[in-house]
Amino acid sequence: MSTIADLRLAATETALATTFERAPEATFELESSVSKTRPSLWVTGVDRETVDAAFAADPSVELAELLVETDSRLLYDVTFADETGSNRLWDEVLADGGSLLEARASDGWWQVTVRYRTRDQLCDTYDRLVERGINADLQRITDVTDADGHETRLTPEQQEALEVALEHGYFEIPRGVSMEELAGELGISHQALSERFRRAYETLVDAELQPAGEESRPN
Repeated sequence: MSTIADLRLAATETALATTFERAPEATFELESSVSKTRPSLWVTGVDRETVDAAFAADPSVELAELLVETDSRLLYDVTFADETGSNRLWDEVLADGGSLLEARASDGWWQVTVRYRTRDQLCDTYDRLVERGINADLQRITDVTDADGHETRLTPEQQEALEVALEHGYFEIPRGVSMEELAGELGISHQALSERFRRAYETLVDAELQPAGEESRPN
């Protein structure tokens, strides 16, 4: 049985503290295809000039390269200074074999969802964060199995979204509810629900298509 943990971490102790000071309205979300050495971050809530200036002023950011610009969000490749920024954050959180499922940051805080093989691995991670001066707020722990006792890699938020969508006829033809209405039911934005569905679909397809007996890759 695997364990999924939702952690809340202060940006001042992990990543992008100065960026949040310069762009307090910004929201950052880790792109699912992120590499450990050069993360990609979606940015919403601020314009390009504001976030460019914030990155430039942040001593933990060596380079921020704009990859995609749309009307509502920006995608950056970010290179952090050694031993700082997300490099430090992910090294601390994933050192005990965790798989990063989601990471978002707003209002000076990171919200991170991580899957561990066992609760002991989660406990080891939490203890290490505290020992190293990182104030980790453990908001939720979920032990995850499916009906047959097999592990599932869906986060609680992804599973909830799919269950509510099924209940309201979202997957029927014609649809019984629009995505906007479904997002309102869940209390999240249309964009957040779209991203949640995309990640859930990716997780389910990956689990279905992987060779038997082979461990799934992390999101």
